[in-house]
Amino acid sequence: MKSFTDIPLDLEQQEQLLLRQLAEKQALREHQLIELVEINSGSLNPAGINQTGERCAHWFAPISDSCERLPLPHWQRMDFSGEIIEQPLGDLWRFRRRPDAPCQILLCGHTDTVFPPESPFQHAIRLDHARLNAPGAADMKGGILVILSALEALEAHPLGTEVGWTLLLNPDEEIGSPGSADLLASEAGRHHLGLIYEPALPDGNLAGQRKGSGNFTLCVRGRAAHAGRNPEQGRNAINKAAELALELQNMNQARPGLTLNNGMIRGGETTNKVPDLAVLKFNIRIENKADADWCQQQLQGMILRHNHDEGFNLALHGGFGRLPKNLDAQHLALYKLVQNCAKDLGQDLNWQATGGCCDGNNLSAAGLANIDTLGVTGNFIHSTDEFIYLDSLTERARLSALLLFRIAANGLPFTPASRSGEIP
Repeated sequence: MKSFTDIPLDLEQQEQLLLRQLAEKQALREHQLIELVEINSGSLNPAGINQTGERCAHWFAPISDSCERLPLPHWQRMDFSGEIIEQPLGDLWRFRRRPDAPCQILLCGHTDTVFPPESPFQHAIRLDHARLNAPGAADMKGGILVILSALEALEAHPLGTEVGWTLLLNPDEEIGSPGSADLLASEAGRHHLGLIYEPALPDGNLAGQRKGSGNFTLCVRGRAAHAGRNPEQGRNAINKAAELALELQNMNQARPGLTLNNGMIRGGETTNKVPDLAVLKFNIRIENKADADWCQQQLQGMILRHNHDEGFNLALHGGFGRLPKNLDAQHLALYKLVQNCAKDLGQDLNWQATGGCCDGNNLSAAGLANIDTLGVTGNFIHSTDEFIYLDSLTERARLSALLLFRIAANGLPFTPASRSGEIP
């Protein structure tokens, strides 16, 4: 990793100074990161998420024109009893600066992690001088601090007033942004480009094209009976769910790039009873929107066929929360600009397709070109081995700051579509 002072001298002198000054905040950012990761903010822990959001608001409000805390609708999901439950979510935070500036940029981060309050992974541990092992350090509490550094640098830039920005910190990204999806789409409509601070790929590069994702729950209801006295009178829900799981498995590669994963199955109460309930949860990844329509048709046909079997009733819940992100000309122009900024900082940066998805899918589906892996570098996200390279708090902040400087000085890297959205 490059030294903090290893910045080529061909940059404008004012920008060089601002980029160097980011290194002076390294110790502060490390301290702030530990503050954040020591707060449990699993997606289903609204209290911890809100505590995290309040801490972030303390840092972002001073550089914003407005700071709003927005409650989100409950997440409706099917549990393993086959019932629809209302899951409370944490609050979303929205910060705005210069909403009337000629160029409007939407920055996004999330305050939730995948680690629930009962997880044993709750604290930060220094692995060595370069790495910190901590829940959400890379995904993406470190990314929030990259945003903070980059925006502070923009506010100190002589041409910073040319750029207006909105920052969204949503509480539900790790579960597919079910409560914040509408707001993400609405904000996409009033901005010219999006910057999202998910962690970089393990090699430091950017995610490019992304698959879409759908999460589904299939509830199978059969008929209970005694396993010894009258099993023939029962209708075994587990057997039916297993039959369906195998049928679902056949959808894999039925269309190019389509994958289906049977992730969870639960049913039954005891071995001497024919089970009358089984619940199957599965995920589908797709490469284009037409695949989503095809999958929905296949699933509905499957439900209809099996519902004709006497004694069984099937219900499907869920859908495609994120459509694929494909790189059109606007996306490619934005990626090229970021690549050029990296080159000027002495970094070699590329992008590659991935099967993962994030809020970049949401913004792309709403017509907003975006880059969604501008956060820190590290590895093993979503596991107890997750770590961050601490130097990337400064290195990636420099990349975003220079990107913002270039846009402020030269405008957008593409001709933007008209933005019809109004500030809500």
